[in-house]
Amino acid sequence: MENFDIDWSHNIAAIFRGNKKYLKVVKDVDLVDLNSLIAIDKQKQEICDNTEWFLSDQEANNALLWGARGTGKSSLIKGLLGKYQDDGLRIVEIPRNELRYLVDICDYLRNVDKKFIIFCDDLSFDRGDENYNALKGILEGSIEAPAKNILFYATSNRRHLMPEKMSDNLDARFDGRELHQSDAVEDQLSLSDRFGLILSFPSIDQSTYFDIVDSYFKDFTKDKKELHVQAASYATKRGVRSGRVAKQFFKIKRSLINEVISSF
Repeated sequence: MENFDIDWSHNIAAIFRGNKKYLKVVKDVDLVDLNSLIAIDKQKQEICDNTEWFLSDQEANNALLWGARGTGKSSLIKGLLGKYQDDGLRIVEIPRNELRYLVDICDYLRNVDKKFIIFCDDLSFDRGDENYNALKGILEGSIEAPAKNILFYATSNRRHLMPEKMSDNLDARFDGRELHQSDAVEDQLSLSDRFGLILSFPSIDQSTYFDIVDSYFKDFTKDKKELHVQAASYATKRGVRSGRVAKQFFKIKRSLINEVISSF
């Protein structure tokens, strides 16, 4: 499709725009330094290993990064592009409400001599969402073999990508030897099971939150006790401790790096 015609030797990222059905080249890419991401070393190593296998033509998995908001899921994907772009990695971002066009994007990308991660941020589905089945077919389930140069990475706050209700379990039955899940539960699992790599991102404790804050204020050489008091107060007002909140706090208080402690 001509609306997908991109020079991938000089461009590293694109975003699908559903209103015009084209891929928009991203000129100002929000690259992230993986070394700047704190307290997710295990997740970082696993996603890097998977991506390196992919780039070296070995078997690799589609990946689901799920967990608490603001814990670095999206930043980790951005960091992969910064780390591996010189190895031929490219990223195409697609909004969750445009996944029905995923097959067209894959048809185009499988003929491009680069390795692509198709990235969907904050992925989730409501009951009856037509994009749900479109994604299932792309991950696994089509008569066409998956493209060897494409992986699908998604972030979500939901482990199974769909709302989970207590009523979903009411139709479960036990036949004396095995528990048989309800159809609703089986449908939820059928999509998440298609992700071979599932990484969880739990909420962070206060000590880890302070470590992240300190990583932003690394040039602040004075006593950090009051800095932590301010950071804790800010997180309380926001209702969550996270890497995102620590970064937002830094943007507000960065002037403190050059000020005396009494200026708080």
